[in-house]
Amino acid sequence: MAGSWQQLCSLRLGRALALLHFICLLYPPSGALLWDTKANSPPLKGFEVVKGNFSRTFLRVDYHKIAEIPAGACNISIRETIKSRNYLALQTQSGISIINGNWVIDRPGTFLAVGTQFTYRRPNEIRSRIGESITASGPLTDDLQVYLIYQQPSPSVYYEYSLPLQNTHPTQEPDPPSEILPLAETVGPSQPSEEEQQGDITNNNIIKEKPHPDQDTSDPSVNSDRLLTYTWMKTGNKECNTTCGTGRRQVLWECVEKDSQTNVTADLCDPALEPANQEEDCNTQSCPAYWDVGEWSECSRRCGPGTQHRQVICRQVTHVHANRTETSVTVAPELCGSSDRPVTKSTCQLKICSQWEIRSEWSPCSVPCGVGQRSREVVCVSNQGEVEPDEECNMNLKPDILQNCDMGTCASSWFTSLWSQRCSTECGQGNQTRTAVCLIDHVTDLPLDSCEGERPQEVTSCNSGPCHNRLEWYTGPWGQCSAECGNGTQTRSVACILNNDDHMEVVDLFKCSSLPQPIIAKPCRLKPCGVQWYVTEWSACSRSCNGGYRVREVRCLFDNISPSDHCDPSSTPESREECNTQPCLAEINPSCSDLYHNCMVVVQARLCVYPYYRSVCCASCSQAQKTYPNSFQKNHIRR
Repeated sequence: MAGSWQQLCSLRLGRALALLHFICLLYPPSGALLWDTKANSPPLKGFEVVKGNFSRTFLRVDYHKIAEIPAGACNISIRETIKSRNYLALQTQSGISIINGNWVIDRPGTFLAVGTQFTYRRPNEIRSRIGESITASGPLTDDLQVYLIYQQPSPSVYYEYSLPLQNTHPTQEPDPPSEILPLAETVGPSQPSEEEQQGDITNNNIIKEKPHPDQDTSDPSVNSDRLLTYTWMKTGNKECNTTCGTGRRQVLWECVEKDSQTNVTADLCDPALEPANQEEDCNTQSCPAYWDVGEWSECSRRCGPGTQHRQVICRQVTHVHANRTETSVTVAPELCGSSDRPVTKSTCQLKICSQWEIRSEWSPCSVPCGVGQRSREVVCVSNQGEVEPDEECNMNLKPDILQNCDMGTCASSWFTSLWSQRCSTECGQGNQTRTAVCLIDHVTDLPLDSCEGERPQEVTSCNSGPCHNRLEWYTGPWGQCSAECGNGTQTRSVACILNNDDHMEVVDLFKCSSLPQPIIAKPCRLKPCGVQWYVTEWSACSRSCNGGYRVREVRCLFDNISPSDHCDPSSTPESREECNTQPCLAEINPSCSDLYHNCMVVVQARLCVYPYYRSVCCASCSQAQKTYPNSFQKNHIRR
């Protein structure tokens, strides 16, 4: 069966399309049903599987085209990967809507179009996480356009279909088996074509006689008496399949004798002339308009009283198909009766909201005296008494879990650390230090003026012994920052000092070279500049004499070098200035002259290093070499 499926679905569209449609409906590949959204079936041999995803963050509220599925496609699946308030829509290549067109949302069900049946599903459960889906077995008889009706951000749609692979070597298409074609014709559109309506079946009950295409009228074996004596006649019809909205009913034909129009056995009439169209339209009057009620939206609140909405549209059935499916259109609400219109808004409540619950009394204060804090336990509890995450309750209504507490004035005392073990100098007079703090009950650190009494001494002198011919670096104070704002530099002076029993003498710096030299410069930044002007270097002068000009680029930038327009326009640096205003020297050599009027461009492009340009622009190149001899030589060497 798999081999037969691959052979049949690889046939090209044309006369074998009806057979392909029938086989695709009866025998899905690998025995699978239409589609399984949990697992993808393996690709069929001889078929190419086309897959795609459509996802955007933000779009405007409108129809947005997702994909175009070509004619001949089978096993079509379109589905939302994330449930949303968006809708899927289908239309033909010519713009005829199939599902959810013209801002009218159809109810889930089956729809016949482009040679196949589409199944439209939209889960109704409020807590369901499954999105919309459209599936069809195919094959398509025309190109199909897939759209998304955008209403909610971050849509995500996955689509997939199979296409028969084209043969690389052209072969003659096999004729489909004649015994299968009549079966395939029964799954086509139930509407008769224009040719059928205007062809064999007329307003008369008797059909015009005509020879069968396969019948040779010149053959003497044909029974001409039977053709002249008996014919097919319409004798009645069965009950209409609907009471309104243009339904269908089966026409009854019997073989009769022409002159008397009496019924005879069917084998007396030519079976090749038996009418093929056995149905006709009936009850063509419009059906009464009705209210088409959509599904309720999700509740506006996760807990507590909320609201939900639904769409209510006045519709009217215009046609009832043989497979009991209907075609309907949107009509004016007045036809349905505005007084009987169903409500579009309703109250809802998914569950009772959780509440805050205080589980403990306030704890003791965190300090024995002074100002401290105390705490208590507060939890979020559901209506069943279960503890839930805090996010399930209203955070704005949460009771305090911390509170300040004042235990009264505490006694305060000075505490000091031990004196440092080393003197600040290796020889001569130095200092030792310690730290003094004001503490309350050995716990709280208070400002230094809160303790009674004088603050203990934190610095004392010490002597590390006499200094004998000791070389030391001495540093001066740091100078001011080189920039008023932004990044700058601070510098200071250093001196090499010879210390001999507290007698200090400045000596040459190289005598202290064996000692680590202190830093004499460091970066500084007084404040951010915010914005300031930046300029490039000046360009070369446009002329070497008789007055030219040079330019540079000027930008207003933030501290992070991003563009700004907040600089002071009155302090904008110049971007152009005059240069080489001295007069040009007269050309002494009459044979050295410019043959072209634009030789200054040759000079600016530094092309005078080449003999050709020096000959055709002799005067300009000679003047340029006299004015910029170094630049001329460097450019020549670089090239």
